Amino acid sequence: MRSDDVRSAAATCTGLLAGAAGRDWSVRAGGLVWTVSEVVAHIAQSLYLYAADLVGGRVLNDALEVKVRADRPPEALLGVVRSGATVLAATLDACDEHTRGFHPAGSPDPSGFAAMACDELLVHTDDAARGLGLAFEPDAHLAAHVVRRLFPWAPHDQRSWPTLRWANGRAPLGDRPRLEHWQWHCAPLDEWHGTAPPH
Repeated sequence: MRSDDVRSAAATCTGLLAGAAGRDWSVRAGGLVWTVSEVVAHIAQSLYLYAADLVGGRVLNDALEVKVRADRPPEALLGVVRSGATVLAATLDACDEHTRGFHPAGSPDPSGFAAMACDELLVHTDDAARGLGLAFEPDAHLAAHVVRRLFPWAPHDQRSWPTLRWANGRAPLGDRPRLEHWQWHCAPLDEWHGTAPPH
């Protein structure tokens, strides 16, 4: 995955949610304990952290703390999502494809960070949309890229967006139950051992 995917996912997120800026963002976001404001702040924080963690190397450096204030107006929160996506996209463009950064789920390369950012943007936009009473379904090709990059064990016999929601523990998928625990494979795909993780 690439920087353009991050830009596209961010535009999808902010475009949808901007239309609901006048609604109550203090409601819970879908099935989460977070409010809509809190989940949008989380998206923005993740984008900035991914940029720092990509260029920071494989080891955790906890000297940096990124805080996006969830008590700000919706327009301000969406502005931080846009700027965070821009920063991360520029960072992805500046890095060699073999660069490895830090994440607790593994040591992602740029494509791994791009995929994680898109996953955060798409799945949490859906959480926020559900809290706000909006319908959301992203581009099927983008959702499919995220599934293939982060969840290589996911089934290929269903539409990509329901599959991505299932892989993130949001909903059942056909006869497959909703996952209570889920995880990413964010390291390069050639390091995947070929079996699904325990759920």
